[in-house]
Amino acid sequence: MNLGLNDETMSDMHCFSNVKSVNFTHFKSFMMKKIKKQISRIFFLGLMLFLFTGCAHSMALDACIDNDLYGFWGGLWHGIISPFSFVLSLFKDDIALYAVNNTGGWYDFGFVLGAGILFGGGGKAS
Repeated sequence: MNLGLNDETMSDMHCFSNVKSVNFTHFKSFMMKKIKKQISRIFFLGLMLFLFTGCAHSMALDACIDNDLYGFWGGLWHGIISPFSFVLSLFKDDIALYAVNNTGGWYDFGFVLGAGILFGGGGKAS
């Protein structure tokens, strides 16, 4: 039975006979290891941030207003820990997201910059 295959067509098909089947299990295990490594890094970083922000100093509002004002560096730190402060402020009334006694513009600039550092603001726009 001739299916319209001549010698030229048969030789073209013969070149694919040496191709081995592609095994994706190696690629899949490689990608899973890479993903697990990244997840463990993110978890470790989150744990470290959580532990460090748990050590933040707090004081009563009356003492806070009478003491020094927060400036740029205080705003930067409060911007970096703002997600943790927000979550904790939902459960505890004595935790605030934003310092009331601040210097104004410099504190605001530091806060926005700190939040931008944490959330990766201003990076690649894809």
